[in-house]
Amino acid sequence: MHNSGDAHEHDRGSEKQFFEIRRFFGSRARAEYWWFTLFNMIAGFVVPFALLIAFAPTTIEGEQLLANLYSLAVLLPSLAVGARRLHDTGRSGWWMLLLLTVIGAILLLVWFVMKGETGPNRYGPDPLEGEGYLRAA
Repeated sequence: MHNSGDAHEHDRGSEKQFFEIRRFFGSRARAEYWWFTLFNMIAGFVVPFALLIAFAPTTIEGEQLLANLYSLAVLLPSLAVGARRLHDTGRSGWWMLLLLTVIGAILLLVWFVMKGETGPNRYGPDPLEGEGYLRAA
């Protein structure tokens, strides 16, 4: 039997997570990071096409402008989510500067895939504790 109170709590939790994408403090679990990334990748393809259809730019420059506007809109939330994911692994968000290099981007990808630290660290509590998640070994 499903408790409707539990569903309401889940809805509030999802809403809270949506608005936290602008925060650079705290930490973010792997699953939360990758769901945000997946949504962002899908939206990165869909939004420019929708804008293209809606505004019908007649030049390649117009199409590029729409893609650049989307990239600019998601830049800070993406950096914030990445910094929080690094916090879960015990690293400073300043490591996001590695995105400026190819080798650094590969290293960041490895860190984003890694299991986070178990228990609280200097960046805050474990994002999986108290949320009903089970840590993968």
